[in-house]
Amino acid sequence: MHSKVPQQNRIFSQDFGAFLFDMDGTLVNSIAVVERVWREWAVANGIEPDAFLQRIHGMRASEVIRREAVPGLDIDAEADMILRAEMDDVDGIIQIPGAAEFLATLPASKWAIVTSAVRELAERRLAAAGITPPAVMICADDVVNGKPDPEGYRKAADRLGVAPEMCVVFEDAPAGIEAGERMGAAVVVINVTHSHPMETSHLSIGGYGEVSAVIGENRNLRLTSNKA
Repeated sequence: MHSKVPQQNRIFSQDFGAFLFDMDGTLVNSIAVVERVWREWAVANGIEPDAFLQRIHGMRASEVIRREAVPGLDIDAEADMILRAEMDDVDGIIQIPGAAEFLATLPASKWAIVTSAVRELAERRLAAAGITPPAVMICADDVVNGKPDPEGYRKAADRLGVAPEMCVVFEDAPAGIEAGERMGAAVVVINVTHSHPMETSHLSIGGYGEVSAVIGENRNLRLTSNKA
């Protein structure tokens, strides 16, 4: 395990080629919707909902359902049902503090979204939060293996023409954090949607007002801290 200080030193001392963002919990706060829909599903399937809700974030619906191994369930049908319920419910979706302003400072060719949501749901949630989708957005339907596999983040880096180790991954969930680590990226953890701060060796922020992006002469990105 790396210590916290070296990880943060890397974030603030290195130039990067691209910033890669998870969506739910990282750019968009959709936790109210996610927990409403999944709580109902858990209760209907005899799963204790409070502990269940702690282990669903950052994963594709089909993988959550498969992991629970409820006898007799059609995984694809259940995932489609969850998707329809989430598509119909955008009540209470807001952006993470400062997200849109921070993204507006980034060149369009220097950032992407990598989400475990399918594209239609991702576009609906981004619109509800007032965030314009980037040119590169890797969704659940674009990958074979979801997080914690780094496939999605690697695809985003490749489409931006940036080596994986030259990326910063912004995440809020353990599965996504692991995906970023496995591809050799630096990681920033967004903790605003968590009731208890996650223990992590990575830089952890409660909103994008805590950091700024500086664009160098070589068009690379440098992250700086706004804390005194």
